[in-house]
Amino acid sequence: MLTDAQWAKMEPHCLGKPTDPGRSGRDNRLFVEAVLWIVRTGAPWRDLPVAFGKWNTVFKRYRDWVKADVFRRLFDACSDEPDVEYAIVDATIVKVHRHGQGAKGGRKARPSAVPRAAMTTKILALVDALGNLMRFILLPGQRYDSVGVPPLIEGIAFAALIGDKAFDSNWLIAELSDRGAKAVISQHPRRAQPLRIDEEIYKWRHLIENFFCKLKEFKRIAMRADKTDQSFAANLYLAAALIHSR
Repeated sequence: MLTDAQWAKMEPHCLGKPTDPGRSGRDNRLFVEAVLWIVRTGAPWRDLPVAFGKWNTVFKRYRDWVKADVFRRLFDACSDEPDVEYAIVDATIVKVHRHGQGAKGGRKARPSAVPRAAMTTKILALVDALGNLMRFILLPGQRYDSVGVPPLIEGIAFAALIGDKAFDSNWLIAELSDRGAKAVISQHPRRAQPLRIDEEIYKWRHLIENFFCKLKEFKRIAMRADKTDQSFAANLYLAAALIHSR
């Protein structure tokens, strides 16, 4: 699935390069392709084709990379400078597959999916004006979308923020006003004095919906088949890196 151009960006950030101290990994590109195959197909690790190597060896290596936060670095390497003429925020919910249940450590390993929320995880994402992912966080399915916005927009300057009525919050509109950024947020019917928004800019909200559609083409993400938030986030980073650099 990787092009030579994509791999050229990723390779310097992989573990186990010949120049690294300690044991060298065998064929990092084949390993990343193996992880992509799992994330794309949603198959159990035991079903990994033998062409990628022994499934258990690949899985143990994958967990080492997850713990070392390598997949975030691969995403950062494939991400160009964001176009922050405006930013778009939205959330999508995925139901946890039965294969994603029973994580060691219980809720501590998977705080984004709790029984009270019918075992669902909410992916709250921020994309730039081109529809490319900048940041995301994971929330339990029953949490309000707006509670996850502060860490998404912290330290990012943009001219406008686009969102649906789930983000129509007084504190967020005040925050945008203090920043000098335009609020292009659909107004909740209960608001006594609705704000006027730029309807033409609001139409660009479809870009984040497009991103979620591309993301859910990766079956392991659409099914939330990972037991821990840490692994699920790593897969999101890898899939987003592939989407971003296409």
